[in-house]
Amino acid sequence: MVDMHNERATIGWYRTPLPRETRLELIARSDFKGMLQSGGFLGIWCCTGAATAWSGFAGHWALTPLLLFVHGMVAAFMINAVHELCHNTVFKTKWLNSFFVRLFSFLGWNDWIWFNASHANHHRYTLHPPRDGEVVLPVSNITHKNFWRMALWAPLGTYDLIKVIFKRAWGIIDDDWTRTLFPKDDPAARRRLFNWSRSVLGGHVLIVATCTTVAVLTQQWAWLLVGYVISFGFTFGGWLFYLCNNSQHVGLTDKVPDFRVCCRSVKLPWIVSILYWRMEYHTEHHMYAAVPCYNLPKLRKLIDHDLPERKGLIATWKEIDTIIKKQVSDPDYQYMQPFPETATPPLLGDREQEIAAGAGPVDPLALCDDLNTEAPAQASK
Repeated sequence: MVDMHNERATIGWYRTPLPRETRLELIARSDFKGMLQSGGFLGIWCCTGAATAWSGFAGHWALTPLLLFVHGMVAAFMINAVHELCHNTVFKTKWLNSFFVRLFSFLGWNDWIWFNASHANHHRYTLHPPRDGEVVLPVSNITHKNFWRMALWAPLGTYDLIKVIFKRAWGIIDDDWTRTLFPKDDPAARRRLFNWSRSVLGGHVLIVATCTTVAVLTQQWAWLLVGYVISFGFTFGGWLFYLCNNSQHVGLTDKVPDFRVCCRSVKLPWIVSILYWRMEYHTEHHMYAAVPCYNLPKLRKLIDHDLPERKGLIATWKEIDTIIKKQVSDPDYQYMQPFPETATPPLLGDREQEIAAGAGPVDPLALCDDLNTEAPAQASK
């Protein structure tokens, strides 16, 4: 029987070789570095949120829309915090990972339990549908219209996000991917999923109700802004998150056993890199998922000779825009990133074999933390 926790049982992923000692060094976790990243991100979110609330209490309402926009730019990246903490690599101390993944998941209305299962399958079977139901190419919703819908103010996106949480709080699953990850014959898993949604919904109702009550009792209506900043701050300013997060796989080649072909890394300014939790090193992250986000720049330097060149965000989106336009006339078109002469030639595999690998059953018991168990074994070779 195939071991579904062993990605090599179906997909022979290429990874740039690294010495044993180097791999052990790269996968080392640090509570100090983890707190710098997690605390730094939370601190930025608190500062932009406090500045927004201050504008209301101080009567500088003309500043409020601008500050809400800046706060929303930060809050939009909550899902990236959840992503990295689900990998359980940020902190050496496990309870710190557990605490912060729940905190950021709550603040962003994200479901870390669902994401953990979905993302583990995404890593094992990257762009091999239907086993990877998280990212399926071609991505049809990457349009100029959708960008502008999220760029400034995204009430519909917020509504859709909250609607999912609300349905799960009532025990309703209405999409095939979630049904696959949380089947009916695993009531315990479904119960954890539903209970988390109930906690998120109940917690935010309590926050909004408390702020509303204080506003009515004190006649200081800026308290309504406090509730909005905490519970719905991500509604505004999603343009930067949209450009960063959607650069990861769009337009590239699916059904290949080489992360260098199906993933894209980009260059970002340092402050955006912090907000994005270093996920601009996306190829590197997929290649060695056990490496903490703060060690990804070092990993990049070590394997740079074997990877496609990184471009800035503007150049990347010019490239993506060109790809999408070509796919309008030729839906089967996929882009192959150019490789440096120093790189091992891209591994494309056998197309029929890769399609068959993706057609296997999804692992509903998958956890991102399982991806880390291979790292010490690899390093001991």
